[in-house]
Amino acid sequence: MLYLTRKIGESIIINNNIELTVVEVRGKTVKLGFLFPKEATILRKELHQKIMEQNLAAASGADADLLDLEFNVDVNIKPAAPPVKGDDDGNK
Repeated sequence: MLYLTRKIGESIIINNNIELTVVEVRGKTVKLGFLFPKEATILRKELHQKIMEQNLAAASGADADLLDLEFNVDVNIKPAAPPVKGDDDGNK
């Protein structure tokens, strides 16, 4: 982890296109300002973790559903009749 010391009004640049500025300091709380491209995504860490947990749970549930589908195939389905020779559409 990189540690930096910044004063109010001072900034850092990340990846040449994200600017982080210390806007205000009150006791143990620091207000940060960000300038970043609109295609960038910035989330609080706790929100990012919650989203990742939900994605993992959804992916796990989807795999279980696919396994259920695999074993519930109707074995009484009859295959389609082969096409008639000489007819490109398979019609008589």
